[in-house]
Amino acid sequence: MGRKRRTKHRLTAGRAPEAAAPSRLSRAWVAAAVLVALAAASVLLWRSPSASQASPGEPVSAASAAAPAAAAPAVTAAAPEPDVRLRRVEVLRELSHERDAYTQGLVWWDGVLFESTGREGESTLRRLDPRTGRVEQRIDIPPQYFGEGLALVDRRLIMLTWRAQRAFSYDRDSFELLDTYRYRGEGWGLCHDGERLIMSDGSDRLTFRDPVTFEPIGEQRVRLRGQPLHELNELECVEGAVYANVWQTDFIVRIDPESGRVTDYIDAAGLLQGPDLLGAEVLNGIAWDPEADTFYITGKWWPKMFEVRFVEDGR
Repeated sequence: MGRKRRTKHRLTAGRAPEAAAPSRLSRAWVAAAVLVALAAASVLLWRSPSASQASPGEPVSAASAAAPAAAAPAVTAAAPEPDVRLRRVEVLRELSHERDAYTQGLVWWDGVLFESTGREGESTLRRLDPRTGRVEQRIDIPPQYFGEGLALVDRRLIMLTWRAQRAFSYDRDSFELLDTYRYRGEGWGLCHDGERLIMSDGSDRLTFRDPVTFEPIGEQRVRLRGQPLHELNELECVEGAVYANVWQTDFIVRIDPESGRVTDYIDAAGLLQGPDLLGAEVLNGIAWDPEADTFYITGKWWPKMFEVRFVEDGR
């Protein structure tokens, strides 16, 4: 769902040549029009930034996906906070990615990738061969659930759902369902930092959760240039930091979870080109390979996945 453009309209009161002062009725109409214009402007100025948020469950048109995503003024690459490092994506290799994967979560473990996909009636949990992108194992999630973010805790894969307020725990090897957790609000992204789960809900909030009980144990608000950064989506925990896709944009941010401050702004635009853009939606999915110190990133209905490094942007 795209954001509507706001246009400014100027109210102009004309006068006939050499006309006398306007009548009381004319003045009343002009005053009423001015009041209406001021009220409309107030609504636009004070409108909440999250009021027009799209959700991860609403597909974006192919035309929107093909065009560069528009970021909010607070997160443009042109004028970031001075202490925010600008980075770009260096592609090391491309690999195949199943076109039917509406990617929500991506996790690396011991030479394999785990992926959760979304959409009601189509959500899945998969294991992929990162060398080829081939799906080696998959299960379907019950059709009433819209699959979301994914995290690995020891031998358990924990998968969120979008609006059902349920998280499912699966055995890492067999994909057998082990447990179900309840939570309030929406589920978007999830990662495990070795001690706690970190969850996003589409706002600027990260919620910390107990990895055994899934109970909330704290939270942090995320800021970029001192402003709230909304629509945090898929998460990846990496050596004390949190990397996050920002919904409907072509950038990734690195977050200090203790302060909530964005430390790195990573431009990931232009990965798909030409025919690969047809039917593809937004960038989503981050997995970190600690041995190679590389990332795997992809998107919803993307025909490709990329092994990349995030390097300094010298432009």
